[in-house]
Amino acid sequence: MESNPEFEPASLRCPGRRNDNSMYRVAVATRNLRSAGLLMYRQRNGELEVFLVHPGGPFWAKKDLGAWTIPKGTYVEGEDPLDAAKREFTEETSFTAQGEFIELGSVTQRSGKVVSAWAFEGDCDPAVLRSNNCTIVWPPRSQRTMEIPEIDRGEWFSIAEARRRILPSQAPLVNMLCDELNTSR
Repeated sequence: MESNPEFEPASLRCPGRRNDNSMYRVAVATRNLRSAGLLMYRQRNGELEVFLVHPGGPFWAKKDLGAWTIPKGTYVEGEDPLDAAKREFTEETSFTAQGEFIELGSVTQRSGKVVSAWAFEGDCDPAVLRSNNCTIVWPPRSQRTMEIPEIDRGEWFSIAEARRRILPSQAPLVNMLCDELNTSR
């Protein structure tokens, strides 16, 4: 299947494991856009904080509020979504997700992609984050490609700040975490 830049959501241009767009082809062929991700949280000075990542590449370079996301990625039919979420977390951050995983539920992004998410308690130093690279078409429709880090940085945020920074369609995941932990919103 030939890649169609007009349909190709940015999140599918970087499948993570390979640069041949094979996962993109699967998602487009089935029109079943789904992704799985992890929301890491910690308690710091009595306050709940969450770890979010900022997408790499020129499209996201100057965007901040409403641009951050949970580490996530697409998965294929038959693949366990939680296993996919753990894999994507490691690929995008270089950190290993471990411990008890709390199922948060799912949200639907503007593109129609359904994101299933889990939360886990952990800690990391964002300064040592190392993301995998992927190939994108840039500028759009130019047929020129460039290699970028899938994630250019990560950061810990208070719940209030996380709601300002995260993609609006993923903001309910922060609320779901607060509900699961019985923490005030």
